[in-house]
Amino acid sequence: MTQEPPDAELTINEIAERLGAQFPQLPASTIQGVVTEAYDELKDARVRDFVEVLVEKQAKKQLKHIQP
Repeated sequence: MTQEPPDAELTINEIAERLGAQFPQLPASTIQGVVTEAYDELKDARVRDFVEVLVEKQAKKQLKHIQP
């Protein structure tokens, strides 16, 4: 039994919103771009259960290294 992946745009927006609260010094467009890039790397994953968690973790790691 396979699950359909959630709507990519909705997932990206939700993650970007959460990370925006954690990184208020960064422009929303920067956060959105980093999240989108992280999502694109995992969008074809065969196991979808943890994609959202992994995307958020990867994006957060990258955002910590960006200077405003």
